[in-house]
Amino acid sequence: MSDLQAACEAEIARLWSGQRDGAHDLGHLRRVWANARIIMAEEPGADPEVLLIAAYFHDAVNLTKDDPDRALAATRSGAVAAEWLAGRGFAPDRIAATVHAIEAHSFSAGLTPQTPEARILQDADRLEALGAIGIARMFCVAGAMGAALFDPDDPMAERRALDDRRYALDHLQVKLFGLAETMQTRTGTQMAEARVDWMASFRTRLLAEVAGRFAI
Repeated sequence: MSDLQAACEAEIARLWSGQRDGAHDLGHLRRVWANARIIMAEEPGADPEVLLIAAYFHDAVNLTKDDPDRALAATRSGAVAAEWLAGRGFAPDRIAATVHAIEAHSFSAGLTPQTPEARILQDADRLEALGAIGIARMFCVAGAMGAALFDPDDPMAERRALDDRRYALDHLQVKLFGLAETMQTRTGTQMAEARVDWMASFRTRLLAEVAGRFAI
């Protein structure tokens, strides 16, 4: 681990002191950075240090999904990163690049990423919502919000409206299955498509078990 990465982890650990969120912890940040490094290999012009810092600070202000200020979380996280970087003597243009990447990563903010770092971070973070880790985080967040795993009478929402605030499984159709279409890079798109396929197979297996078919 580089000195800069260690410093980022130490600062985030300080900011998150006392916070317990299984979907947003240092493991999440490390995985986003790992995804970013994979994607960075095909995205020209990215500044590795800017991307590293943005990956670690993108959820510095972590608001719950049902918080009325949720859409402001990325802006506030960018401000936290900017203050920390200014204190470490980072150049203003690199601070601005970091802040933009953080602000543009957010799904709820609805910003279009304008730089390589922003495109990579958006993809790297969205990959965390997909695949096996995405399933784990989805149920973790749903449980924290008091949602059920799924509607036992209509798990596929064939006779009701989708409602991912009440039923975790609905979130696949409401949001996650469509994320691959929003990816900004070729590598990110390929990784997302593979993870979406896996999630679809997981849902098939889950529903088979619920129905007593126990597919192998």
